[in-house]
Amino acid sequence: MLRVGLGLVKRNLITLRQCTSSYSSAVPQPIVSPEINLTGIFINNEWKNAASGKTFPTINPATGEIIANVQQGQKADIDRAVEAANKAFKLNSPWRTMDASERGRLIYRLADLIERNATYLASLETLDNGKPYSQSYGVDINLSVKVLRYYAGWADKNHGKVVPMDGPFFSYTRHEPVGVCGQIIPWNFPILMMAWKLAPCLATGNTLVLKPAEQTPLTALYIAQLSKEAGFPDGVINVVPGFGDAGEALVQHHHVDKVAFTGSTEVGKKIKQGAGATNLKRVTLELGGKSPNIILEDSDLDFAVEGAHSALFFNMGQCCCAGSRTFVQESIYDEFVARSAARAKKRVVGNPFDMSVEQGPQVDEDQMNKILDLIESGKKDGAKVVSGGNKVGSKGYFIEPTVFADVTDNMRIAQEEIFGPVQQILKFKTLDEVIDRANDSIYGLAAAVYTNNIDNANTIVQGVRAGTVWVNCYNVIEAQGPFGGFKMSGNGRELAEYGLQAYTEVKTVITKVPTKNS
Repeated sequence: MLRVGLGLVKRNLITLRQCTSSYSSAVPQPIVSPEINLTGIFINNEWKNAASGKTFPTINPATGEIIANVQQGQKADIDRAVEAANKAFKLNSPWRTMDASERGRLIYRLADLIERNATYLASLETLDNGKPYSQSYGVDINLSVKVLRYYAGWADKNHGKVVPMDGPFFSYTRHEPVGVCGQIIPWNFPILMMAWKLAPCLATGNTLVLKPAEQTPLTALYIAQLSKEAGFPDGVINVVPGFGDAGEALVQHHHVDKVAFTGSTEVGKKIKQGAGATNLKRVTLELGGKSPNIILEDSDLDFAVEGAHSALFFNMGQCCCAGSRTFVQESIYDEFVARSAARAKKRVVGNPFDMSVEQGPQVDEDQMNKILDLIESGKKDGAKVVSGGNKVGSKGYFIEPTVFADVTDNMRIAQEEIFGPVQQILKFKTLDEVIDRANDSIYGLAAAVYTNNIDNANTIVQGVRAGTVWVNCYNVIEAQGPFGGFKMSGNGRELAEYGLQAYTEVKTVITKVPTKNS
């Protein structure tokens, strides 16, 4: 059934009507007209062509074939989108005069529409990104809906407080929206990262211009149409697909008040520089990682092996918080390596629409070649390949699940973010040693420890410099828990109540209270 559904999605990107029967007659019909071009630029609740007339292809990474040609937004299109967002943010606009509870209702409605179209959106995500359909549907869609609903509940609860003040004064604070927000999302979790950006931004009353990654623009464009159906006023949500020049125009625009970016540390640096060079706009960055996953000798070995495997290979290794440095205590090192190699060899790689497949292709040819180059560097540096190490097949961008043993801290594969299905296993002796080595990185996004000793767990938790530390688990990310990094893994936090802070300004109001002497 999924293969039939895939073919239908490939032939028609603008309607669910032609593919719902291939999945289940219970899937609700969409309210999206076949005449709507969902490969355009979405500005002011309307679909437009690029000012330049340019388009670019988006590629199916499982086959290397073109799915569709998408309108290529550039500076002129960003300017149009920012103008629409600014108009929507005017003080007396429908959006600014809307009750906060009504904003929440619209976000709930968008979550409902994503849930209604889950089958189609998951298929489109898998087609454009390459991740297994089981993950697109079961993880990405599910978590996106949960994030939207979580922040919908915050819409009328993000308030200030009364501040006791010396003298005859009444003082209180207001949490007001920042303004027009530029949002740039990555290609590894397109739907989920869109939800992470949209939800707190809208809950706090801002307007936005979102640029999806050029590799994976299709689901963001479809959700843009769903936002119109949900009832968001004109100009509140604008989506401009394009390349780095579009992102640069958004970052440097004088009428953008805040930028939120998820992606590489290299690009994050440029964004912070570009934002500072214009109007000192607020910037939040969720960047790269080289996260340590520490396996202590007192852990349950089978559980730890499977946990470390999932920590690295989830989403084809294309995860900013992947447990890409697996530190294993020396007494269990050899056994851990043997079991990890055996598990990697059993990992099923192939057609992402096959429900038995665990690993699809990398997102594009450039990413595949970068990973293969880093694998070769590991071999040259003296690390031992105990599983995988090669490209899979001649069609698409597949790489074998790869496990390196005998990795040392100075190797490229232990220092650079590979962003692929390559596990590096390093040996250590003591807790103090492994904490020092875990912290010897420019990154600080996440970390984990597997142990049955609570004292050892607490020592690692307090010693490792990372925004998230998991104990006997990995990749547990929910809307209620803040997410972000130390050091060069970024600035600010997303999710939870903390995620609202980046989208609000705090205004202090002080009123003189009349007294009998005044």
